[in-house]
Amino acid sequence: MKLTSIFNLLPSKIVYAHCDIPCGIYDPHQAQVAAHTIIRMTQMIGELNYDDNIESKRAFASQMARLTHVKEEHGHLVEDELGTLQNDYFKEEHFAKFTNLKELLEKATKLSVKTRQNIDMESAKELLETVMQIAEIFYKSKGLSPFRTKSPYPTEGEIVLHK
Repeated sequence: MKLTSIFNLLPSKIVYAHCDIPCGIYDPHQAQVAAHTIIRMTQMIGELNYDDNIESKRAFASQMARLTHVKEEHGHLVEDELGTLQNDYFKEEHFAKFTNLKELLEKATKLSVKTRQNIDMESAKELLETVMQIAEIFYKSKGLSPFRTKSPYPTEGEIVLHK
């Protein structure tokens, strides 16, 4: 029996990861964009309405499902991106130097879950703020100077960049 035949008999599960080499390519930018997307989806859900006819109700239900799906995906993306930073980039010396880092990472995860469970703009904005604080710590840990600037997104929020 060939080895590949044996592997085909074993149960398998597809897993995804940043790279786990470690490759040295880490950045909190995607987590910030995902948090902005959660805010935007929450805004758009709040803007939905319908007339009292079946076609309008169907269109409402379809758009609600699509917006909710995107909000869910980006909630997971926040957790994935921050999980990569927590597990692959941040080391004990980072946690010692930035004493609130672990708390911020835990808070962001809880807020990500909350924004998926509810349509809650306050939690979505708090998630973005927490992710930006983590981004500031990340850039400082690299010896860079983080700064906040107006984002180009319709959320009209900020984003952390670096010099």
